[in-house]
Amino acid sequence: MRFDLNQNQILFIGLLFSALISGCQKGTTSLTVTVSNPLNQERKSETISLPVKALEKVTNLYGADNVLVKDKNGQVLVSQAVDADGNGSIDEILFQTDINGREEKEFFLSAVQNAETQRPQSPVTTYSRFVPERTDDYTWENDRVAFRTYGPVAQKMVEKNIAGGTLTSGMDGWLKRVNYSVIDKWYKNDLAKIASYHVDHGEGYDPYHVGVSRGMGGIGVWDNDKLHVSKNFISYKKLANGPIRTLFELTYAPWSANGRTVQEKKNISLDLGSNLTRYEVDLAGSQQLPNITIGITLHDKKGEVKDEKQAGWFRYWEPMDDAFLGTGIVVAPTLVQDFKDYRVTQPDQSHLLVITRPEKNKLVYYAGFGWTKSGQFKSAAEWDQYLADFATRQSHPLQTKIK
Repeated sequence: MRFDLNQNQILFIGLLFSALISGCQKGTTSLTVTVSNPLNQERKSETISLPVKALEKVTNLYGADNVLVKDKNGQVLVSQAVDADGNGSIDEILFQTDINGREEKEFFLSAVQNAETQRPQSPVTTYSRFVPERTDDYTWENDRVAFRTYGPVAQKMVEKNIAGGTLTSGMDGWLKRVNYSVIDKWYKNDLAKIASYHVDHGEGYDPYHVGVSRGMGGIGVWDNDKLHVSKNFISYKKLANGPIRTLFELTYAPWSANGRTVQEKKNISLDLGSNLTRYEVDLAGSQQLPNITIGITLHDKKGEVKDEKQAGWFRYWEPMDDAFLGTGIVVAPTLVQDFKDYRVTQPDQSHLLVITRPEKNKLVYYAGFGWTKSGQFKSAAEWDQYLADFATRQSHPLQTKIK
């Protein structure tokens, strides 16, 4: 049997064939992600990060913002697309899961239009922002903890002897006992003199003193028996605010580490469900730096220091008004040079110091706290276990396969 096609029919078939080929090349509507836990221990609220470059088969259809993550039952999960470097394009897709020891779980990525209307809203979230109404703090929080640090206006106030300023690159902690966001409410009420955030009105408060110390996780360079540090941050860039991760960048004015000029930048993030902030520090220097040292203030030195250098975690447990506060640092043990329980008579200069071996003047570490009144931890032993488990998870990340 013979079919004779006219020129228009041939053109139509050619266009249809080209469209089919283009569609096949453009992408597919779904991918399978297999996540496995190499540890025997259960992991709660574990963040899974999927690089967009590995997801092009689905992201090429409608963009990374229009990808849904589903579990094996077809339930759409809370997820977040993150532009990690602020260049305007999505770099990774985040979601969270609980996973048992040695368990393997499958998730499914679907390319859809208008994914935002189908994606569930999380009842809790991460959040951060610059706070110009209270001099110039930068503050961040999740469902468990909150932190802040200080900008150039606060520094200038101290230098000009104006009351209310703060001169430090140390990290402050706000002690929360609720899982919802408190930053905006606490600032608003404090500035309006309705309720001071230095008093616990049922949601928590800020009793933590930083002064010129490192607070809970500030850094410096230890050299010639002295800790050399930067002043307040001079600029910020908010990169992500979402249900799973808040992410921002702080830049500092050049400073001197015993004759070495240092350019400091911090990439800071906090995930939902975590008591520890992640710090990615870049100290570009005129010379190779001998170390990057992480500090936790010992306040009045009435607390207890504990170091687990081989496991990569360190902590301070101290009385805080009518309760107890545990602060801690987690860092890869292979990067740890030394540890010091450094106590002096000078105010705000006694510290738990973790001296690390930076790779090309860069370092990643975690720092944060646990407060007994939050209901999350009852004792120093529980805080220690949290830090130990966290360190183990960092050294044994979840394994993902995409197909």
